[in-house]
Amino acid sequence: MIKSVAIQGVKGSFHHIVSQNYFSKDTQVVECLSFDGVVESLIEKETDAVIMAIENSIAGSIIPNYALIDTKNLHIVGEQYLDIQHNLMALPNQSLSDIEEVYSHPMALLQCKEFFKKHPHIKLVEDKDTAEVAQRIQNKQLKGIAAIASTLAAELFQLEILAPSIQTIKHNETRFVIVKRENHEIPIEEINKASLKFELDHKRGSLATILNVMSDCKLNLTKIQSLPKIETPWKYAFFVDVTFDEYSDYEKAKSIMKIMAQDFKILGEYVNAKL
Repeated sequence: MIKSVAIQGVKGSFHHIVSQNYFSKDTQVVECLSFDGVVESLIEKETDAVIMAIENSIAGSIIPNYALIDTKNLHIVGEQYLDIQHNLMALPNQSLSDIEEVYSHPMALLQCKEFFKKHPHIKLVEDKDTAEVAQRIQNKQLKGIAAIASTLAAELFQLEILAPSIQTIKHNETRFVIVKRENHEIPIEEINKASLKFELDHKRGSLATILNVMSDCKLNLTKIQSLPKIETPWKYAFFVDVTFDEYSDYEKAKSIMKIMAQDFKILGEYVNAKL
């Protein structure tokens, strides 16, 4: 039974929306300023689970979060995809021409770049969290300042949406993973997706051989991400996501890859949320 879950950011953030969608409304939400803080809360057993954004359909992988899950020996137990709609919001009774500055997370600013090209009078300032800016505007009654955040943030902090859905690419999806200290909760017959990590020698054909094993065992490679090993120049760790119809096919591939690859590790076995 999950009693508490940690999120990066404050209530009203996209992580908070995922927590509401994935867990019951009674689950306590613990707000953390950083993903390091989120993970620390889990390791110290202050929370039962954490939610971490892992990739975005526009910006790609959030590599530090892959590394955090790996180095802290945590386990992905689930995933959720969220359609990210960025809304420009401010205190009521203001128009777009009244806004002088917009504070938001760098990723949100990047995803809304084309909108702000049409409003050159607005200064863009990078900040740590979308919803936290919305909260600050309300708490300090900041006029002439706007936030980019979710409709939930606008509701929670009583802000007015000046422009809805301002992201450049209208279909903007982020994949979030649910992470725990252990992974014992999903019956084998329900598991149809896995996140794996392995290392390979820097020689011709080593990656192709592993990919052929996956293909021969009927695994569908949905994600591959390389991460350099800082302590060993020109050696890479690979993070992959695979889906499959039969757990037995995955088990066969797993047993072969354990022999062929170095430092083979299962980061998570869970249910594919894209089905």
